[in-house]
Amino acid sequence: MNLLKAASTVSLMTLISRITGLVREQLVAATFGASAVTDAFNVAFRIPNLFRRLFAEGAFSQAFVPLLAATRATEGDAPTRLLVDAVATVLVWVLLATCVVGVAGAPVLVWMMGSGLERFDTAVLLTRWMFPYIGFMSLVALAAAILNTWKQFVVPAITPVLLNLSVIAAAWWLSPLMPRWGHDPVLALALGVMAGGLLQAAVQVPALARVGCLPRIGLTPARIAAAWRHPGVKRVLQQMAPALLGVSVAQLSLLINTQIASHVAVGAVSWLTYADRLMEFPTALLGVAMGVVLLPQLSAAQARQDTAAFSGMVDWGLRLVLLLALPSALALLIFPQALVAVLFHYGAFRAEDVAMTVLALRGYGVGLLGLVAIKVLAPAFFARQDVRTPVKIAIGVLVATQALNVVLVPWLGHAGLALSIGLGALVNAGLLLGGLLRAGTYRPQPGWLGFAAKVLLANAVLGGALAAAAFGVDWVGLQAQWALRVAAVAAVLGGVALLYFGVLAVCGLRPRQFMRRG
Repeated sequence: MNLLKAASTVSLMTLISRITGLVREQLVAATFGASAVTDAFNVAFRIPNLFRRLFAEGAFSQAFVPLLAATRATEGDAPTRLLVDAVATVLVWVLLATCVVGVAGAPVLVWMMGSGLERFDTAVLLTRWMFPYIGFMSLVALAAAILNTWKQFVVPAITPVLLNLSVIAAAWWLSPLMPRWGHDPVLALALGVMAGGLLQAAVQVPALARVGCLPRIGLTPARIAAAWRHPGVKRVLQQMAPALLGVSVAQLSLLINTQIASHVAVGAVSWLTYADRLMEFPTALLGVAMGVVLLPQLSAAQARQDTAAFSGMVDWGLRLVLLLALPSALALLIFPQALVAVLFHYGAFRAEDVAMTVLALRGYGVGLLGLVAIKVLAPAFFARQDVRTPVKIAIGVLVATQALNVVLVPWLGHAGLALSIGLGALVNAGLLLGGLLRAGTYRPQPGWLGFAAKVLLANAVLGGALAAAAFGVDWVGLQAQWALRVAAVAAVLGGVALLYFGVLAVCGLRPRQFMRRG
């Protein structure tokens, strides 16, 4: 399998997802602005997302994917399908119980995440409507783990588009109708989230059937008990325990930051959310795509004891991180006002909201390189079923991040929360890299010095061009001329991309150098 081609496929599908996601956020921003009601929705939406990252895309995937890939590589497809059936059975019943408890305990969950919300009761109602979303998304994570192991990357990567389209339809069509039925318009967004979750789970069924891995869910007590006794389930649970701790650390940091933001100012949660959406664009296109492709391949290489291939794939990933994440970070640091203005500065989203979101975006941009690198470095540990090392690092980073909050938030407000996350990501990535180097798991291949010099030169040229565009135009003042503003931002981004890769080409860097088979 060509790793660059696979990662590019995932990136392309993710690009479509992120574009529709930005359209979704544009509609929400234009309709509701950065207000008490959007704070309530963002907190409510973060609660099922927090649990999803804990139990689905986080601890579960980190524990399940390496075991699934190793089982298929060493034992074949038949035992792998039995493992899938057992894990799916246990997962479905645990999710059902979790959703019941989550809906009942919504007031406690909202208080833990955003006790300072002005629209606290609205957040509780929205949480109750959206909490079952975790069930759908956990099943999607199970399907993605299976499909990625079978090297079927398109469906898992394109699936999030369905959520975005559902919320877009809800904001555009359903939201204006809600007052006629005696409901707050923001409830439409919650209904859109639920519809999107259901659609995402539904499209996995034919994809799983095509690879012969549609799980058979045990419904009788005997089959459920047999699933719990399956040795693979026990292995997943054993691996999930430390993985859950590690993911919990990251989510605990998010919970604390959201709680702090709810007390900083009305709109602070929303400013951070809009900035986070923009920051996640390069993070998903680069980091998530490489992580999705690398984890199954690294796990298979580890199962074969092919240390050279393992190290080579990590090296390949880190070079792509430097090549693509560094210019993205410069764009967030130098050109954020134009990006925020062209995406969100419409309707109820004011010039002040642009300025506040820009401050948060710059804080996140400081750590973008680290955030993307983690997506390459952490799978190298998970593939070796070493979850404890990333957990220890994550705990240390959590402590450091909150210590930074104590210093930065009184000084910078909500932007201090974003900056502490960015700095923490850089520390996290550095410690993960150091751990791989000390263990001898990763050995840098020759040519790094020359490669880094070429990339830094190209970034210096790109940074100068972005600075000229950033300070040469009043991007907020162009609100009335929205078409001109969109065209100007597109021209700048397209122009600096051509300039960047042109400089790299002159320096002798070619795309074929990143063609690698896994």
